[in-house]
Amino acid sequence: QVQLVESGGGSVQAGGSLRLSCAASARTFSNYAMGWFRQAPGKEREFVAAINWNGGSTVHADSVKERFTISRDNAKNTTYLQMNNLKPEDTAAYYCAARGSIWLSQKSYDYAYWGQGTQVTVSS
Repeated sequence: QVQLVESGGGSVQAGGSLRLSCAASARTFSNYAMGWFRQAPGKEREFVAAINWNGGSTVHADSVKERFTISRDNAKNTTYLQMNNLKPEDTAAYYCAARGSIWLSQKSYDYAYWGQGTQVTVSS
């Protein structure tokens, strides 16, 4: 069982930055690929970014490329999402997720463990 707790959300103006953190309770954090997803009101949950077990492989959704960066620190059992140049369309609840595999995935159904979410609101 893995428990995930996100933090770092908030309200910012367009062009601003936020850094989300996701702390995991896993005994061996490096056994899990990690992902970030988001869900805006009235919309489906969508993939944002994912990272493999050691951070050597990452993938980002086209909508956030060049602006968001996923990373992880296995010594701290934590995954991060650095978000720069935020836009109003980035407004959503952001969820981190852990996959029971070392290989990353862009599919939400591949992730067995989910955090409670943290809200990001970007005003124009």
